Amino acid sequence: MLVRLLYLTLIRVFGWLVLLGRSQASKDVEIMVLRHEVAVLKRRVVRPKPDWADRALLAALARVLPTVLRAHRLT
Repeated sequence: MLVRLLYLTLIRVFGWLVLLGRSQASKDVEIMVLRHEVAVLKRRVVRPKPDWADRALLAALARVLPTVLRAHRLT
């Protein structure tokens, strides 16, 4: 389990490093697309069932979110 969490963490870090080279407009468009995808998925799924790695990652990332955005989390 620890190896999987470490792997997922490294993948996220490398993903964030890629984001450093992208423009702000590109990031904004990606966020809008992802928000729309989440809205569509919420219509199809009554209750998501995240596993422990999903919960750990969301909990860690939620700590960096502003309070206003924290209210819109999945859990």
